Amino acid sequence: MFKTVEWKNNTVVMIDQRVLPDREVYNTYRDCKGVAGAIKDMVVRGAPAIGVAAAMGVALGALKIKARDMKAFKKEFDKVAKLLASTRPTAVNLFWAIERMKRVASDNEGLGVESLKKRLVAEAREIHRDDIEINRRIGKFGGNLLKDNSTVLTHCNAGALATAGYGTALGVIRGAIEGGKRVAVYADETRPFLQGARLTAWELKKDKIDVTLITDNMAGYIMKKGLIDAVVVGADRIAANGDVANKIGTYTVALLAKEHGIPFYVAAPLSTIDLNIKHGDNIPIEERDSTEVTHLKGKRIAPKGISVRNPAFDVTPNRLVTGIITEKGVVRRPYANGLKALFSK
Repeated sequence: MFKTVEWKNNTVVMIDQRVLPDREVYNTYRDCKGVAGAIKDMVVRGAPAIGVAAAMGVALGALKIKARDMKAFKKEFDKVAKLLASTRPTAVNLFWAIERMKRVASDNEGLGVESLKKRLVAEAREIHRDDIEINRRIGKFGGNLLKDNSTVLTHCNAGALATAGYGTALGVIRGAIEGGKRVAVYADETRPFLQGARLTAWELKKDKIDVTLITDNMAGYIMKKGLIDAVVVGADRIAANGDVANKIGTYTVALLAKEHGIPFYVAAPLSTIDLNIKHGDNIPIEERDSTEVTHLKGKRIAPKGISVRNPAFDVTPNRLVTGIITEKGVVRRPYANGLKALFSK
């Protein structure tokens, strides 16, 4: 029904998630600077989607390089990769995708410049296709964890809008429904960027999935009333020990779920798992512009001159995570062993 990010006639087309749900606008980017800006400004967001967009940005940048000999090409190519890597620090999928594109460039230098450009475009498009298939496998594994007639709370947007399509956390919900189960959703609004209110609610409504929107500070009340059977969220980076960085407020939801005896699941592809990060304290946390907190749709809602903190993510410790749902199955404690084993399967 919509495409989050698409390679089209040697351009990158993205749905502008900043203006949803009011307008469904698609922006076309013709160079890597445009793609980098779209990632930084959150035209595209969600770790897997950022990775796909970055890969396409690298391919687009490669196409624009005028150098004819490989040495000069690689020098310009490294600049393209560095530009895209500078956009957002927390979502590891960004760096995973860029490194994958860099490996393709290194492994195929013998092709010559023009053939290598085509190979890079093919790789970016393959990353896009792979992401959708991976999400469907996550959805199937995760869908098996949800009971019929259950209600799921989700935070932020980890749906088709956050990926190449289908979604991770929302993919779990879609997988359960496709398996014949009846599932309803409570969506946190997710301040300050309102991904739940603007994006998750819009996406689920489009799919005719039962969704109820709540403000972030209503989650505890709704849980205490016995209205939530499971929590499913996405992730932007998962440390080797199973600590999970996700949209700010996820940690609070996990604590509430623990208090009320509700399972807390994280749905994410292997590309989100960073075995080089031992624990969550080492995950870099992006601090975004204060206007996201002080303004709403361009209108100031806070006093001028007020001090503001705007960390975009927080870290949920592994002790609060019931299971991590990946395309290779569900990992449970001890996470250090289980996550490492995924990469040897």
